[in-house]
Amino acid sequence: MRGTTERKNFSKDGVDHEAVAAPADLSVDWRGRPSNPNKHGGMKAAPFVLGLQAFEMMAIAAVGNNLITYVFNEMHFSLSKSANIVTNFIGTVFLLSLLGGFLSDSYLGSFWTMLIFGFVELSGFILLSLQAHLPQLRPPQCNMLTLSAKRDNHCLQANEFQTFIFFMALYLVALGSGCLKPNIISLGADQFVKEDPNQSKKLSTYFNAAYFAFCVGELIALTVLVWVQTRSGMDVGFGVSAAAMAMGLTCLICGTLVYRNKPPRGSIFTPIAQVVVASMTKRNLVCPSNPEMLHGSVNHSSNHIKDASSSFDNNLLHTDKFRFLDKACIKVVQDGVKESAWRLCTVAQVEQVKIIISVIPIFACTIIFNTILAQLQTFSVQQGSTMDTRLGKSFQIPPASLQSIPYIMLIFLLPLYETVFVPLARKITGKQSGISPLQRVGIGLFTATFSMIAAALVEKKRRTSAQNSHETLSIFWIAPQFLIFGISEMFTAVGLIEFFYKQSLAGMQSFLTAMTYCSYSFGFYLSSLLVSLVNKITSNGSSGWLSENDLNKDRLDLFYWLLSALSLLNFLNYLFWSKWYFYNPSLLTKTPPTYHHNHEYHEEEEDHSNHHHQSFNSSKRIGVDNIIIL
Repeated sequence: MRGTTERKNFSKDGVDHEAVAAPADLSVDWRGRPSNPNKHGGMKAAPFVLGLQAFEMMAIAAVGNNLITYVFNEMHFSLSKSANIVTNFIGTVFLLSLLGGFLSDSYLGSFWTMLIFGFVELSGFILLSLQAHLPQLRPPQCNMLTLSAKRDNHCLQANEFQTFIFFMALYLVALGSGCLKPNIISLGADQFVKEDPNQSKKLSTYFNAAYFAFCVGELIALTVLVWVQTRSGMDVGFGVSAAAMAMGLTCLICGTLVYRNKPPRGSIFTPIAQVVVASMTKRNLVCPSNPEMLHGSVNHSSNHIKDASSSFDNNLLHTDKFRFLDKACIKVVQDGVKESAWRLCTVAQVEQVKIIISVIPIFACTIIFNTILAQLQTFSVQQGSTMDTRLGKSFQIPPASLQSIPYIMLIFLLPLYETVFVPLARKITGKQSGISPLQRVGIGLFTATFSMIAAALVEKKRRTSAQNSHETLSIFWIAPQFLIFGISEMFTAVGLIEFFYKQSLAGMQSFLTAMTYCSYSFGFYLSSLLVSLVNKITSNGSSGWLSENDLNKDRLDLFYWLLSALSLLNFLNYLFWSKWYFYNPSLLTKTPPTYHHNHEYHEEEEDHSNHHHQSFNSSKRIGVDNIIIL
């Protein structure tokens, strides 16, 4: 049966409506047997995934957020090169999420992908701890901040062997974490049937709970683990990260018996490639005006019946955008010879490719957002190291721990968002999640601009005070930039993940979720590129804005103003693309879609309490629902 009923119920028009209505839940238990809703999935399975989310975030954040201090002070790379090493590392983590999503959807499944690469990440943490502990794997100790070190340049940089060991350990962590991240989200979300109206609300709650677990992990990493790194050394700190990762893997394994697992469906790229090849081959043909004439249409004969071996759901309704791709569905009769899959595709295949193309602009609009995040994990940490870190007479705040401020706030705000804001917004908008994912992303992108404005103003004051009055400002002056960005991330990060997951169909959840992490990757890579370009453009025969190891000589404030301008332009760009985007009606349907003779699709909106139906043609440009944030 493979998720569809064998009993056929064809109407006069020849359509098997029961096959349309039956949700294709192909989930299995750990032995590969069909899952039991009473034993598998739901809230009893999600906590194990959330535990892994918290512990893995704790481990990787403790390394990533304080890595610039280790690379600069212990490995003796220059400040700009150290910042680029950190941003390239974090960028690689998120870029490798595509590999994790592909392996999960195509071959391994989420659980086995997480288990395998979780141990890869653990081995990287252990090697980092050894590298930081053994003197022969590090250059001789030297204070990079002293004037004599700058003048005499006697701080030896790590040699080739030491650098090799460091990067091997670092990128084992990157490989493991990158392949793990999209599957943590998708495995947790797979515990809920998103096609079930009763579980749709729980799915949105899960995404908020996942971000709450993320915040808890970040908070512990930025306070307890960073304090351990500062007090006991980076070798002990990396060792604690390894222990946290081991506890996360224990959580994952403990939930084995209760998970609902989505089995892999073969290569996800083959159906996409088939659509591209078929549409190019038939580029000279004219698309029929009636979408029912396209091969594999939901409304044409019984071709829509679910094929469990396919990477796509076969009940996607046809849409009018990117009509050139529809040519892949035109059937050409050639003496009774059946066309191959590389010449004739189904509407479902074509519509999934349309979805992937449609989400790319939304994805691209979050890159600048993550470039701002890169500054908070690099230059802002170094900025804090030049300020007064004392809290009282004896206790000093590690600069990297300042990043914990937004997460302390978010731990209190997220429950309020879920229990107060969402119910209130639900009454106004009629949406189960309160506001749409695209609206949530838009609010976050707009708010991020003010984080860089605050950073620029504070850096200007800090630099002026240090140069003119030799006054050292308190480290709490840079708290607002972290605080504002934390609020921004609560909206953007969760909204983007929810948006991508809800746009994905069976066989594509992990890969499309991984695209959200690629935004982080490109954002951090763009940060490295911007630093290099700014130094090159602003040098003019002298030092550039960020070319010195001394922030009092650099012009970090001007760099922050540049990022705030880019962020504002990016938000305006997002408004355009979010209004251009519209959903495939099947993705909004929780009951079987009906097709009327006037060729209008009707859909049931997210609010199932009022059972309100709308015409797809009259409301297809959903966009950000006339975004209300301005």
